[in-house]
Amino acid sequence: MAGSGQGSRRAWGWHPLRPEAARRLVAAAEVGPGELVLDIGAGDGALTGPLLASGARVIAVELHEGRATSLRTRYGDRGLRVVRCDLRELRLPQQPFRVVANPPYAATTALVRLLLGSDRLVRADLVLQGGAARRLVERPPAARHGRRYRLTVTGSLPRAAFRVPPKVDSVKFRIERR
Repeated sequence: MAGSGQGSRRAWGWHPLRPEAARRLVAAAEVGPGELVLDIGAGDGALTGPLLASGARVIAVELHEGRATSLRTRYGDRGLRVVRCDLRELRLPQQPFRVVANPPYAATTALVRLLLGSDRLVRADLVLQGGAARRLVERPPAARHGRRYRLTVTGSLPRAAFRVPPKVDSVKFRIERR
């Protein structure tokens, strides 16, 4: 997720979800009213809208300047906070938080390492490339708090779930406290 954030979506593996797939993902994440949720790689807000509708307090993290501006315009009056930054610069909340995200596939390992390094993560529900997710479950990255969390693949996502289908299989991946 380095650089200006202006490169092609395919260059870093971002595949926007269709609205129905996004709603199902948020419903499966079981987000409750008032919970703090990060939407990392928020893109055009496919997950952001349903997260806000659940009553969650949402922080959308988006590197691309145009998409970050669009998110502010579209959802700012609903209490959305938008953080425009590279994943490597992201500071996680100092209070318990959740993550529901469809991050760029190129950011998978860095994101999982970041989340496993937090002692405040309650649960993360992510859309990841299938092979990478299975490798993470088999060999979780070392992290200071990594033993506190369980990594699982909770299901697959059909290519039709994406507006621009990826050429690889995608899965729903969960990190949750043991």
